[in-house]
Amino acid sequence: MRVIIAEDETLLRRGLQLLLEEGGLQVVAATPDSETLEEAVDRFRPDLVITDIRMPPTHTDEGLQAALRIRRKYADVAVVVLSQHVQRRYASELLASPQGRVGYLLKQRIANVDTFLADLREVAAGGTALDPDVVAVMVARATLSNQAVRALTPRQQQVLALMAEGRSNARIAAELFLTEKAVVQHTSRIYDALGLPVDSDSHRRVLAVVRYLSRG
Repeated sequence: MRVIIAEDETLLRRGLQLLLEEGGLQVVAATPDSETLEEAVDRFRPDLVITDIRMPPTHTDEGLQAALRIRRKYADVAVVVLSQHVQRRYASELLASPQGRVGYLLKQRIANVDTFLADLREVAAGGTALDPDVVAVMVARATLSNQAVRALTPRQQQVLALMAEGRSNARIAAELFLTEKAVVQHTSRIYDALGLPVDSDSHRRVLAVVRYLSRG
């Protein structure tokens, strides 16, 4: 898998590059700002872009905006944005595209190398990877402002949060010590309560849930 990294902090940029290369990924470019990121994407057409959200010159959301432009221009290029903070708006903007291949992870998650690499591969394969803290904020906000979400049982809200992270039914069952049959029953009731169509495509399932929560 060919990857481009965009990170303005030199040590983190170099550390990410080493981590990815040790994990078997090919880093074709590592750039310090969003402008050179987009130039590198035009030149190398990578499989995956990993970018910080806050980049020079204003250190606000240049990285995110570059990621959105890349997604519009190259639908086959997967994008993972990294941040030190949870911003619900950023997740909503990133997930506005229906094609998948997007992720929003917090930088502290990089310390769990195996999970981080697995999330990158999931996104590159067409899936979605959301940091658990991002999902928690979205679910909490929806619980406060959305009557349908408030009406879910505590267990259903746990299942909903894991669904929004992109977890399979088997993974949800393992994390919550349930049977897969019980998870299927919970997800079916969640779909009914939220008015979501049942869809066999896992990414569309995540998008449907997260977009519903984004309305809260």
